[in-house]
Amino acid sequence: MSEIYASPLFGIVLCIFSFEIGLWINRKTRSPLANPLLIAIAICIAVLQGFAIPLESFQQGGQIISMFLAPATVALALSIYSQWEVLKKNFLPILAGTLTGSLTSIVSVLVLCKLFGLSDELTASMIPKSVTTPIAMEISKQQGGIVSITVAAVIVTGIIGAVIAPALIKLFRVKNPVEAGIAIGTCSHALGTTKALELGEVQGAMSGIAIGVAGMITVLLTMFL
Repeated sequence: MSEIYASPLFGIVLCIFSFEIGLWINRKTRSPLANPLLIAIAICIAVLQGFAIPLESFQQGGQIISMFLAPATVALALSIYSQWEVLKKNFLPILAGTLTGSLTSIVSVLVLCKLFGLSDELTASMIPKSVTTPIAMEISKQQGGIVSITVAAVIVTGIIGAVIAPALIKLFRVKNPVEAGIAIGTCSHALGTTKALELGEVQGAMSGIAIGVAGMITVLLTMFL
């Protein structure tokens, strides 16, 4: 049995099957709380804990999947290209909205970490929580943070955004699809964008744009910390 765990295929197959189960539950329940990624994470943890499988064995396959993070993010360019005219028409509002969202994210982290007395290392780990994982990992390294904590913070932020974004859009009566997309992408990166794509093509494209712009802005802002 240990030979199965030692194979990189174990981690890959476990991730794929866990996510497929999450998708099936999400389709059946149609509840925003039944997020496929959240369910997949819970299943993976349960399997690893239940069978006492070392994390290192799972990581052999997990690292291969991680290689596709950057290409998957770049693939969002397709939806952006399809909404090129919308982007040109709303360039300044998009830039202003993304800048405001990124600045708010960083300032809120700094204030809350100071309020709860967290160390500089943990603070640095939490700062890039609202940008996509490849960018967040590099920012965390440069700021002296703990990359594993950064990844966890990014995932939690994305899941929360994907779950509550539709409700917040209704609550604050956001009618403009460009505004909705930029807000989701800036706050909850690629995971939020998956929900934005469900809301509409424009929302998904604008959210994809916000991922890249917010990432660049966050990199620039953290240079002054």
